[in-house]
Amino acid sequence: MQAFLKGTSISTKPPLTKDRGVAATAGSSGENKKAKPVPWVEKYRPKCVDEVAFQEEVVAVLKKSLDGADLPNLLFYGPPGTGKTSTILAAARELFGHELYRLRVLELNASDERGIQVVREKVKNFAQLTVSGSRSDGKPCPPFKIVILDEADSMTSAAQAALRRTMEKESKTTRFCLICNYVSRIIEPLTSRCSKFRFKPLSDKIQKQRLLDIADKEHVKISNEAVSCLVKVSEGDLRKAITFLQSATRLTGGKEVTERVITDIAGVIPTETIDGIFAACQSGSFDRLEAVVKELIDEGHAATQLINQLHDVIVENDHLSDKQKSIITEKLAEVDKCLADGADEHLQLISLCATVMQQLTQNC
Repeated sequence: MQAFLKGTSISTKPPLTKDRGVAATAGSSGENKKAKPVPWVEKYRPKCVDEVAFQEEVVAVLKKSLDGADLPNLLFYGPPGTGKTSTILAAARELFGHELYRLRVLELNASDERGIQVVREKVKNFAQLTVSGSRSDGKPCPPFKIVILDEADSMTSAAQAALRRTMEKESKTTRFCLICNYVSRIIEPLTSRCSKFRFKPLSDKIQKQRLLDIADKEHVKISNEAVSCLVKVSEGDLRKAITFLQSATRLTGGKEVTERVITDIAGVIPTETIDGIFAACQSGSFDRLEAVVKELIDEGHAATQLINQLHDVIVENDHLSDKQKSIITEKLAEVDKCLADGADEHLQLISLCATVMQQLTQNC
């Protein structure tokens, strides 16, 4: 009976023939060959130090270290999107090559746990490792490792204090690169141990050049007005500008990217709407003013965005006296503080516009 059952046992798995195995392998390799979609910010991130735009001092120091000179501990600070992380990653790849990069570089971001315990254990253990190995391409490899602490200003004071002893003790084998937006939040003992470099917001010319270069490589049609608008709304942040460009390209679906599309994506309030608010304020009618503010809120515009744009318009307005400008800008600051504390947008905007109306009608 058992012999009978054994003989008639049915296997649910189909036999893996040689041909089938080859076909499966070919299929998987074909899938792997497909280029994975990558955000343009990552796709066009500088691969080497020479590709870093506008930060001449940092590039000069890193080039010397690439030529064989020693590298100091570094502190990069400046606004977001100016190339701080990209610069040190590009330098590390050039220094160590593709093979040794993973062994020689420890990168910790704000998203990682970086409390005092991690600094005492993970960072300290990595810093204590001796360096060995040479590059396969025969280029000289520096005798140190690099620890990159991104968003270092969000580290606790205790974690920063624990780091300073490690920086001193392991100076023979490890170099540290701290990256932050606000250098004032880094404790004094750490800043004194590092060479400080301020990353400046990128100039309009450099941003335009980069954006047009990316648009050309991605075959994107974009008007000159749209490029200028991109540069204006990004405020020196190239990462933001590239992200807006990619979003606008996907939205238009191959058609020309216009200034209007950029304005919509960036969440900027159109000039006509700002003019409408001013016209309502000059009319002296509170009912009209309330209707304009309600329409602004209903369209989904952010109150903080209106405050930023209104500030520029008020400062550049030639019809207002200095006293009137100071009263309105003081109110702008007050409303901004209230919004940050979680106040109602509608009431705050009506309060702000009422002050603007009061000053404009006085002028008449």
